[in-house]
Amino acid sequence: MVVKRHLAAATAVFVALGAGTGLAVAQEASQSPVQTTAPSAAPQPAPAQVPASQGSSTQPVVSAPAAPTAVQTIPGMPPVINPANLYSETAPDHINPEVAQDPARVYVPNLRSNDVSVIDPATSKVVDRFPVGKSPQHVVPSWDLRTLWVTNNAEGTTNGSLTPIDARTGKPGPAVAVDDPYNMYFTPDGKSAIVVAEARKRLDFRDPHTMALQQSVETPDCKGVNHADFSIDGRYAIFTCEFGGHLVKVDTVNKTVMGYLKLSSGGMPQDILISPNGKTFYVADMMADGVFMVDGDSFKEIGFIPTGVGTHGLYPSRDGTKMYVANRGSHKIHGKPHSKAGGVTVIDFATNKIVANWPIPEGGSPDMGNVSADGKTLWLSGRFDDVAYQIDTEDGSMKKIPVGAEPHGLTVWPQPGRYSIGHTGILR
Repeated sequence: MVVKRHLAAATAVFVALGAGTGLAVAQEASQSPVQTTAPSAAPQPAPAQVPASQGSSTQPVVSAPAAPTAVQTIPGMPPVINPANLYSETAPDHINPEVAQDPARVYVPNLRSNDVSVIDPATSKVVDRFPVGKSPQHVVPSWDLRTLWVTNNAEGTTNGSLTPIDARTGKPGPAVAVDDPYNMYFTPDGKSAIVVAEARKRLDFRDPHTMALQQSVETPDCKGVNHADFSIDGRYAIFTCEFGGHLVKVDTVNKTVMGYLKLSSGGMPQDILISPNGKTFYVADMMADGVFMVDGDSFKEIGFIPTGVGTHGLYPSRDGTKMYVANRGSHKIHGKPHSKAGGVTVIDFATNKIVANWPIPEGGSPDMGNVSADGKTLWLSGRFDDVAYQIDTEDGSMKKIPVGAEPHGLTVWPQPGRYSIGHTGILR
């Protein structure tokens, strides 16, 4: 396997275009028009001591460490408790009591068999399987954490739909007709669902409960728009453009495109994840075989970390110190099973260094997923192998669980956190 480094800076071309019901914790946070949050107490490095001049009786001067700056969020968004770690509220001991009553399950959407496999993580066995719409891509937890939406984008047709799964019972309800829902996100204030209409090069802002259309944002230069993450203050989101090698930055308040960024090389950006301190966006690129680093505010490429063939999904550890990178083992959209290049790379957020590599035994195709509530297991779909991987986050050992045909964006439930911003369960 040949891995390339891509360190050339990219040029951002800015293009200006014209212009529910949550859990109690999130509801309380949404009442103030402007949110200013103070950092929570966190371990700080020892203060530096400056020695006094020789012969002076002056005592050493102690300089206090600078505290993280409070984050001023958009109106209605729950506060950022710890600006140094926006994942602080997704630690294992932060699970909402209401959510904790939901059955522990892994929901796996099977793209080609048009159904969802339900795994009991305690037994590592499929305990249920039900049909959904055509071409289910992802299982997306709602902003209020009470519904798990299956995005059925009905590839090649106009018959897209969203299938709601009741998080308490694990059972599906009647589908809602929605055009081309490849993926779905929620604005951090909970006011809108964002249906990612990949084939239409469009973002549809919808009511987060009824899915009634509120407003559409065209992204004409973002071919294959599909994955996203939001700034720490909720003011913008960055979406990846899979078939154009671009990123697009979107103003979530005014619902306008702020600009495009062409990555320096590679060409097929996939998942995207923000760093714990909110400064860097990591972009998985399956042709570049690694992760680009982008400064979100300036919207400039600042680095690259080679990981493995077909870099695809990105997930933070429960303590917010590491990032799990799924390398699908192929540059093809429809690859072959049992790729010897398939595996997981673990990156330390603080140093941006690789600290572990976990190859899939006998080959595989790890794609999308998430981390268990206790942080001990990484769950990923095996896209070309019709399995789900149950991976121990301590040592990388794993089990393979047979599911339906071509599993994609699985979610793990329940999860700790106050609210979801979508995809396979990006909670904060």
